[in-house]
Order: sequence, then structure tokens, then C-alpha cells
Amino acid sequence: MLVPIFTLKLNHKINPRMVAIGKYDGIHPCLTAATQAGKVFIHNPHTRGQRPAAHRLSQSTQDNDISLLNINQAVSCLTAGTLGPNTTGHTLLVGSQTNLLAYDVHDNTDIFYKEVTDGANAIVLGKLGDIQSPLAIIGGNCALQGFDFEGNDRFWTVTGDNVRSLVLCDFTADGKNELLVGSEDFDIRVFREDELVTEMAENETVTSLCHMHGSRFGYALANGTVGVYDRTARYWRIKSKNHAMSIHAFDLNADGVVELITGWSNGKIDARSDRTGEVIFKDNFSSSVAGVVEGDYRMDGQIQLICTSVEGEVRGYLPASKEMKGNLMDASVEQDLIRELSQRKQNLILELRNYEENAKALPGVSEGESKMGVIPANTQLQTALSVRRATESQRAHIELNISTPNETIIRAVLIFAEGIFEGESHVVHPSAQNLSGCVRVPIIPPKDIPVDLHIKAFVGGKTSTQFHVFEITRQLPRFSMYDLNVDPSAVQPTGKVTFSINDRPQRVVMWLNQSFLLPEGIDSPDITFTALRGGGLLKINMQPSGEVDEFHSVHQKLTAAMADHSNYIRNMLVQAEDARLMGDWRNMKKRYIELYDLNRDLINEYKIRSNNHNALLARLKSVNQAIQRAGRLRVGKLKTQVITACRDAIKNNNINALFKIMKAGTASS
Repeated sequence: MLVPIFTLKLNHKINPRMVAIGKYDGIHPCLTAATQAGKVFIHNPHTRGQRPAAHRLSQSTQDNDISLLNINQAVSCLTAGTLGPNTTGHTLLVGSQTNLLAYDVHDNTDIFYKEVTDGANAIVLGKLGDIQSPLAIIGGNCALQGFDFEGNDRFWTVTGDNVRSLVLCDFTADGKNELLVGSEDFDIRVFREDELVTEMAENETVTSLCHMHGSRFGYALANGTVGVYDRTARYWRIKSKNHAMSIHAFDLNADGVVELITGWSNGKIDARSDRTGEVIFKDNFSSSVAGVVEGDYRMDGQIQLICTSVEGEVRGYLPASKEMKGNLMDASVEQDLIRELSQRKQNLILELRNYEENAKALPGVSEGESKMGVIPANTQLQTALSVRRATESQRAHIELNISTPNETIIRAVLIFAEGIFEGESHVVHPSAQNLSGCVRVPIIPPKDIPVDLHIKAFVGGKTSTQFHVFEITRQLPRFSMYDLNVDPSAVQPTGKVTFSINDRPQRVVMWLNQSFLLPEGIDSPDITFTALRGGGLLKINMQPSGEVDEFHSVHQKLTAAMADHSNYIRNMLVQAEDARLMGDWRNMKKRYIELYDLNRDLINEYKIRSNNHNALLARLKSVNQAIQRAGRLRVGKLKTQVITACRDAIKNNNINALFKIMKAGTASS
């Protein structure tokens, strides 16, 4: 539990997500925030009466504790922390859409002022990977850039979309920080310096990130979702109709584990367990929350949670003492118990009312109709997904068909899915005249991501007032908005990408069946799709290569294994005969049992070797036929030269030369 210990009312409005705490003289923490009209205010109640020098910093006319830093352009992000190795205190970093300013507040001087062509939407300060010095890392228009204390550009890479949030944490548990990047294309990417380690797909713009502990981090989305990840596994998430303006990690119950503190657009502040997402504490401001930070603002040795609103209200919180915590917890437990009992009472009253209504309707129910919501025992919910191309009346979509196998009807369907429906849920409630055992729902995924469809359907008889709830989950494949193209005369794609993979064609076929929505399984990796979003063609073609070498390798391994088994059998036979001659029937029986097992394994290995040999011969036959066809394209001496050169290329295992010889008649370029 948290207890408010101080409240301030500053006469400056605060821009959301632009709040920081900095010890600019190395001792006194100062609340720093961006205001409108291109200014940054620094609230320092600890050194009253000290007026700043000229230059950028000036005293506020409204509050003696506040100094104003004139940026003269709209501030897009700011932070404070240790940047230089020999600086007295923290450095203030202020970003705009054109520049990055590193400022020494204590000495009232610029450290560096850099032009950033990609803009600065988000900023974080700290060490990254093997780079020794701390970096001021900014994220802008699809780019990440890091500066050291001298303003040198020490880090630069690109990312998928405009950056909205950044945080440093040891994501891979290797003792070095990775950079987590939230962007407008709904992805959270993890960079080890300029190497992309992994990425997690969300369903909205990632507006905030914060490090919790270890590899665990919190995140917030533009649609009101907040949650916690541990590496790539999402622990929990909740969604609100309000927007999360700021998130922060703070241990409010002194158990050594931080909770996720969230400030919302409606002024609410709540603290949630990092394990379950359960609300542990909440409070309210009269206006939207601008930022949540922490620091020893009272200089009494205790770290306070400091929350600010856009209207300039500031509150500091501390974890409650044991005595106060006990009283607060007792009251909270009592309120929760009353709330739970009241909810249970309402549910029981509603259930009793349903039974009374069914009892009244029972005498009038005709034969064959369901009674009291009873449905046939073979009733089950069946689902099917199919691709539907665009028509004059409807866009291209995926059709979800939900049906029952008998005369029961589906009264309503609820579908929960991330990133597809507005509000992440969709309800289909047919009118009384259109009730049937089949409901069709059009689905249009905005991106190529796999989505779990959690389906709930109310199933009952035609006159039922009570319904059975069936629940089922179907996964929409990643590339479901691609329709199989069976027209051989279709215009082929003009662009192409050629690359090598180490998987067999069967593995590629398996991937195609899992990733695309196909009417029936395919058995070949050569396939063409039509993209339903843009109408273009996607053709996938695979030409196996290197299979002969693979079969040769397997053949050699099997031959060696059979030779080893033959030696074992020879030795085991000698031992069994020795035991028989000495009358050691127990060991003789044991050896013959082992001999039987070895012989069976040898027979199985021979079958495998035989199949592999046949497959090898088939591949060699294909290679030889290809060489023969290449030779037939020439006549006379050239024909013999091409065949000889191809054979030499195979002996030297030079596949590139083999292709060149077949195509041009010679391996020379």
C-alpha cells in the first residue's frame, strides 16, 4: 500500500510522458518536465534563493523554486542521468524533431547540441552492450542513434517504423543491456547493439516501456492495454477504455519485487502485481496523469513514488508502515468480501429467476423441442475457416463458419481476438426470424500475424430461454489473407528473391500448410497465391540441391553402423557358444537374447540403408539426366566437352560450376 506524504501545485502545465528526476548538482533531486511553448521547467525546492546565471536557464516569474530552460521549439522527449565520466551531477537531455540538447543544469552550459535528421520521439540514457561509455539513445523516424558525453555518434541502426518508446534492460541475462524498442508498427524489438535479437508483435502502437527486474518488463499500448513480459512470454495484460500515459516499476509493499505503476488519461493511478496484474493500490488525480517517476524528493533517505498531472499537480507516495498497512489491508479485505458476497447474491437471484421462467414455459413446450435448455447429447460446435475474395458488395475476407450438426440453433456468438476487432471482441446476435444452426462471421486481419480466435456460442432449442455455452479456440494462420491461385495463365510476378535454406522440401510443405489457409493439404512447395489486400501474386518455388551429398553422407553413416553391429554379433556369438560349452545356461540365454536384438536392429538398418540407396540412385539419375540434356543442346566435340566438364564439377563438388557449364557450356565467366 502507498500513502501520500506530500502534494505540490506547480503553476506550469506538463506535457505527457515528459517527466524526469535529476540530481544536477550530484546531491539534490529536481523534478524536471517539458511544458508547452518549447520550455522545460526544473523544480528545485532544496536551494531556494540561488538565482541562475543568464544563458538558457531563467527564473520563473510564477514560482521561485522553478527555473525555466528555453528550447525554442517543441519538446518531444527528455530524460536525465549520468552521461559523462567526470561530471558533477546528472545531465539533462532534451530532444525535439530536429535536435538533441545535452545540458549541464548546475553550470548552466550546453554540453553538446546535435542535429538529428530522423527526429527524437523517445530517449533513454544508459549503457548498451559492449559499449563502455553511457549513451544517450534516441529513437526517431525508423532509426536509432546513440551519442556519448562528447556528442560523438557511437551507435546507429534502423528499425521497422517510427519509434515511440525505449528502455534498456538485460533481456538475454548475459550481464549486458539490450535495447527494447516500441514502435508504431505494433512491434517490440530487442537489439543487442545493432543486432536484432527478437521481436514481439502486439496489436497497437507501443507507447511506453519500463524495466521491471531481470528480463521482465512492462509495456503500454495506444488502445489502453498494459501488461508484463518476461522475455518473449507475456505474463498478463489488461485493457482499459482509458489510455496509459506513463508506466513505472516501484516496490510499494517492500517485498523486494516491484509492481507496475500506471498513470491513466482519466487521472487514475494504479499499482498491479507483476505476476498476476491484480490491482494492489489506486488513487485519483483531477486531471490526466503526465508522468510517474521516483526519487528521494524530501531528502530523508526514503525513495518516494512521484506522480504528476498535466495541470501541474505533484504527489509523493511512500509504502505504508506495518501498523498502517495492517489497518488498510483489513479494511480492503472487508470491502472485497462484501463485494464478492453481493456479486454471488446477484448471480443466485438471476439463476433462480431463470429456473422460474423455464418452469412456467414447460407445460407449453411441444414434443421434440428442448425443455429447460436440454439439447441432444451429440451437439457440438463445429468451425471452419475459408478465404473469400472481394465481391461488389463485400471486401475480401476470411469467413468463419460456426455450426451445429443437428436441429439446435445458435442464439449468439462472442469472438475474442487481438488486433482484429475494435475493442478486441465481436458479438453476433441474429434476429429471432433468422435463427439457425449456422453463423458466418467475416474476419479481416489488418496484418500478417497469427491470431487465436476464442469463440463462445450460445446453443439451445428453438424455444429455449436457457442456452448452453460452447467454447472453442481456433488459430488464424499468419498468412490467411492469401488465396490459392489455381489459374495457370495468371501473369507471373516480376520481382523475385532467391535464397538457400537447409530444410528439405517436406519441411517447407509443412510450413506452408501451417502458415496459409489452404482448402486442403498440399504436397509440393511449388505454389502460387493471390494477396487479398493488394491483389498481387506470391509465387513460391523450391529447387532441391545438395540432396545427393546428403544421401551419400547418410549412406556412409549407415554402412559404418552396420559394420559395428556385425562386429558385435560376431563377438556375441562367440560368447554364447563359450557359455554353451561350459554349461552356463543362464549366460548363454542372455547372450542369445542380445544376439536376437542385435540381429533385428541389423535387419532394420539394412532396410533403411536400402531405402536410402534407392533414393540416392533416383537423385543420381536426375543429375545424370540433367547432364545428358545439357549435352544434347550441343553437337560433336562440344557435346563431349560439356559432359566431361559436368562430371569433373561433380567430382570436385562444385555445384556453381556445374550450373554454369549446363547453362553456358563452360565454367569460366
